[in-house]
Amino acid sequence: MSGERVEVALGRRSYPVTVSAGWPADIGAALGVPGGSSRALVVSQAPVAAAGHAGPVVGALVDHGLDVDTVEVPDGEAAKDVAVLTRLWQAAADLPLARHDVIVAVGGGVVGDLAGFAAASYHRGIDVVQVPTTLLAQVDAAIGGKTGINLPQGKNLVGAFHQPRAVLCDVATLTTLPARVLTEGLGEVVKYGLIADPGLLDVLEERWPVGEELGRGSVTGRLGGSADGPPGGEPSLALLEELVLRSVRVKAAIVAADEHEGGQRAHLNLGHTYGHAVEALTGYRSVLHGEAVAIGLCVALRLGRQLGRTDDALIERVGSLLARLGLPTRGPKLDRAEVWRAMAGDKKVDASGVRFVVVDEPGHPALITPPPEAVDAAIDEVAG
Repeated sequence: MSGERVEVALGRRSYPVTVSAGWPADIGAALGVPGGSSRALVVSQAPVAAAGHAGPVVGALVDHGLDVDTVEVPDGEAAKDVAVLTRLWQAAADLPLARHDVIVAVGGGVVGDLAGFAAASYHRGIDVVQVPTTLLAQVDAAIGGKTGINLPQGKNLVGAFHQPRAVLCDVATLTTLPARVLTEGLGEVVKYGLIADPGLLDVLEERWPVGEELGRGSVTGRLGGSADGPPGGEPSLALLEELVLRSVRVKAAIVAADEHEGGQRAHLNLGHTYGHAVEALTGYRSVLHGEAVAIGLCVALRLGRQLGRTDDALIERVGSLLARLGLPTRGPKLDRAEVWRAMAGDKKVDASGVRFVVVDEPGHPALITPPPEAVDAAIDEVAG
């Protein structure tokens, strides 16, 4: 199968995002391997390799005549640190990769961010190809060229914009994910519905399979669910493909219009200002990124209400949808001074203060710098 292609239109640095249900017939062509490449470093994780996702990619690279080496990095956000990045640089130098060679990321958002930054910084920048295998990475992290690692003070504080050469999303890989990992990606899909494609909210409400409630609605209650599959049964490949394709179209259009986040691209941060603080202050362990985004969405919507921009009906709708999907609508109680320090250290800050994205109505986001007391009131409604 060939899959559908979405172009990220950036002039000479444009690239395709291929979305398919099953590997394309010519994986090598979809990977967009540079013609002059002779070596590739594939960066992945043990669960990804065990699920059989890295093998077809390595095979396609070998079929294209490349010498291939692989490096596995740890699971989780904790892998996005200087020590693991140094391992990748050293592996690239040991091959050695030359400037015309390529790094290929096969895995979730952690792999893509880490491998992308290694590619951006090795030899002052070599090609990277993204092969995301989680819903979160397919709809968001692998597209747009944001790469980076974390510091104790905050998420992705060190990194670079480095656009991939190509992105290949096989939604069939999502069927091997634990329930929690699949579900967290829906936090970003809901975000896209709120900022640009309201029809995504309808699709999730009407077609995402759910079953009995599993203590959903809070970080402490929801996250003990089964790891064998999404609550209520398996989503179809057709549904996954539609969600990924529609999300990719939104992300590609926004990145093409504002590559370096000077304006419209900041709308992609809906739910992330507070969400990143939750991740940092819980040590990147107990709350996954998509779960933190869901909590951040609830804060952002209530902030909009505090400012007279967001109505109760939208808040109730999104809260019900997040709970139905198995995502948290309440977050952990955190020291408020630490929350403000984390948000102030985030990248979403300018001279006027901490910036938030709020939603007037689905499809109509706005970037604002709200008064701190309004932010605190919104957090009070969600935290604890």
